[in-house]
Amino acid sequence: MISLLDYGAGNVRSVVNALERLGETVKTVSGGEDIARAERLVFPGVGNFGSMMHILREKRFIEPLRDYLRAGKPFFGICLGLQALFETSEEAPDIPGLAVLPGVVKRFTVDLAVPHIGWNGIKARQPSRLFHGLRGDEKFYFVHSYHVVPDTTEAVLTATDYDYEFVSAVQQGNIVATQFHPEKSGPAGLALLENFLAATRESVVPRECPAKTTLAKRIIACLDVRANDRGDLVVTKGDQYDVRENGDVRNLGRPVDLAGRYYEEGADEITFLNITGFRDFPLKDMPMLEVLRQTSRNVFVPLTIGGGIKDYTDKDGRFHSALDVAAEYFRSGADKVSIGSDAVLIVEEVLRSGGSTGLSSIEQIARVYGNQAVVISIDPRRVYVADPGGVAHHVIHTAFPGPNGEEYCWYQCTIKGGREGRDVDAVTLARVCEQLGAGEILLNCIDRDGTNAGFDLELINAVWSAVSIPVIASSGAGNAAHFLEVFTATGTEAALAAGIFHRREISIAEVKQLLAPTVEIRRT
Repeated sequence: MISLLDYGAGNVRSVVNALERLGETVKTVSGGEDIARAERLVFPGVGNFGSMMHILREKRFIEPLRDYLRAGKPFFGICLGLQALFETSEEAPDIPGLAVLPGVVKRFTVDLAVPHIGWNGIKARQPSRLFHGLRGDEKFYFVHSYHVVPDTTEAVLTATDYDYEFVSAVQQGNIVATQFHPEKSGPAGLALLENFLAATRESVVPRECPAKTTLAKRIIACLDVRANDRGDLVVTKGDQYDVRENGDVRNLGRPVDLAGRYYEEGADEITFLNITGFRDFPLKDMPMLEVLRQTSRNVFVPLTIGGGIKDYTDKDGRFHSALDVAAEYFRSGADKVSIGSDAVLIVEEVLRSGGSTGLSSIEQIARVYGNQAVVISIDPRRVYVADPGGVAHHVIHTAFPGPNGEEYCWYQCTIKGGREGRDVDAVTLARVCEQLGAGEILLNCIDRDGTNAGFDLELINAVWSAVSIPVIASSGAGNAAHFLEVFTATGTEAALAAGIFHRREISIAEVKQLLAPTVEIRRT
């Protein structure tokens, strides 16, 4: 029996699924007495340090949790479940942590993108049963802006490099905690969790520990999901956002089945974009929650869901906030939510009023679940101009002149699936969304969508250079060489594709095989 400390924030379903996959029965803690009676306790924390500690205090979990930890019972903390063990965090400096371990939590001060998102390695600093059967060169999934800084090295289990070295796991007696997410780290993560559960395994140091770890470039499979004319939920693919062929919605497979296939092929993340036009509001209108639940049972890499994440008033007059919608997606297995058209409208209002209200969907979700949980999906198209001087947008000099020989262009953001252009450019949108709390940019391109002509490198470089959060390149991939090109010609942290994977024109494994000699990847 495993006791799970679920304080009500983020995706704990994947942790439960991983433990059940390993043959365990999971019981959710509902009160302090459950913590006291627990034989083994798992604490997955996500989001904001201050919010987490406030909820733990409100639920009267803090003292029972401290007593449990001081008693030396088996404990596994994940992400914020690691950070909570320390005295305080720069994320909420006035709110104390559990103070079970001496030290603080600090924000990354690096020239790289923050949050630190993706697959990175670990360097063992002491023997542990967690390493049983691991080679040592495996990569695990990280998603965080803050890291722990212990006062001493005594409890340090692993270290990881991200511009500088930081502590990525601790071990003290029966207490172990990782900054990375084993439940989202594929077979290696499941093996590590299994080793925690098997208390009698010998403590070892892996044979192939790297001298320095490197963040891998991510390959992401995207599934555009919508109902066809018969009401079946299918994966489709647009051609410059037109998903119909001969009058029917293109049907490229069932979303749960395709997600499972891409996990087996080595996808580093999977993104679902719900492109159905909602008749009521998303939690009633589409079975995407069940898609997430089913997928997360067998897919142990990060899942992102986009579509309909905004404030709604349903047909019965009930109001549902974007935070409510996001919460249901997280509880059903999503790790991140993607906001598209609504982000454009939010930014327009910020630019019009000269400031934010703190009430937008971006701000609310980031405040509760953390910046890393909010992805902004940008759908721009090129607008050519002859003279950049008269344009109130971020204009670039392009190597691909327009129809009348124009040497300059800007990227107009669109809404409603690309059908409506707005008076805001992609660079400005990305910058403002970062300021509002977004943690990642999914950068599409209407001009390249479905063309197999390769990613729009000019667009990617323009946006990537303007923000300090990770950027996912999307739209236009036609072969493996396009992935190599985008990773060597831009600084983008990840690249996403859909149609070429769905139609089996190329596999994720083949993409990684081409990248491996030149680009750091996660090997499966």
